[in-house]
Amino acid sequence: MRVVALEEHFTVPALVKRIDPGAISRRGYKPRKAPTDRPNPLENLPEIGDKRLKSMDDAGITVGVLSNSGPGPDLVPGPDGVAIARELNDHLAAAVARHPNRFGGFAALPMQSPDACAEELVRSVKDLRFVGAMINGTTEGRFLDHPSYDGLLAAAVQVDVPIYIHPHLPPEPVRQAYYSDLLPGATRVLESAAWGWHSETAIHVLRMVLAGALDKHPKLKLIIGHMGEMLPVMLARIDEVSALDADHLKRPISRQILDQVWITTSGIFSQPPFIAALQTFGIDRIMFSVDYPFAPDAKGRKFLNEVSLAPDDMAKLTHRNADALLKLKA
Repeated sequence: MRVVALEEHFTVPALVKRIDPGAISRRGYKPRKAPTDRPNPLENLPEIGDKRLKSMDDAGITVGVLSNSGPGPDLVPGPDGVAIARELNDHLAAAVARHPNRFGGFAALPMQSPDACAEELVRSVKDLRFVGAMINGTTEGRFLDHPSYDGLLAAAVQVDVPIYIHPHLPPEPVRQAYYSDLLPGATRVLESAAWGWHSETAIHVLRMVLAGALDKHPKLKLIIGHMGEMLPVMLARIDEVSALDADHLKRPISRQILDQVWITTSGIFSQPPFIAALQTFGIDRIMFSVDYPFAPDAKGRKFLNEVSLAPDDMAKLTHRNADALLKLKA
């Protein structure tokens, strides 16, 4: 069966070296502890070729849609950030061109230059044939509901591609308030992959709803990963408690999310969160992903093998939903 994975990552070390180390540190990047039972994912991140393809082949993954991970152009203001975004996207486009049946691309954007974001998104879609854009959390504390990003949202609607909101660390004041005064390893994991990344992404989506961004752009399409970033188990609760305080919205909060947000399985390979996502978002809104190289392709494959779905629903999970949303051609 055709299998599409769409939260798969890469980096370009030569471009990362052009980013101010102080900006990287202020954003909260910390050294990761390398795993002892498998290769260090950071070593596999830059490679877009035979090694990655073999991993995909061994796991039966047909297509990987790639996106930048780690320090990127969102940390760089002005023309330098715009230039790094263009070069990063050109690098990815060249990799996709070498294996057009195996790879697709999400654009990286110069988020500190909002007007340039829309222009680079349109260029990436029309000239580079990318299938959308990925943004990594907030930029200088600003979410996508900030008025400066309205042009970017409008551009995404215009070229009919989704924006993937990927987790990132909360802003520094939040990290200090919520995650400080623990052992260094405990702080790092709690503010990131164990909790902080995911709650931050859920808040990002909820802010976009409550700020009216989804009502203003009802054809805007968003993707979030990790089985919906905890939103599936909270949708009913959110609607219930917000009924008296969110009467400025044209649609209920959950309705806006279910209308305009797709979710992926990236990095979460157990059945309870998948069942919660299935019962709330429905099979037409869920897409398979691995989160390579931070999660092994083999682990994603094992999850697929354990999922119990009717054949038509399994096809939606593995490729039909992604093919339709991203306009991929088999």
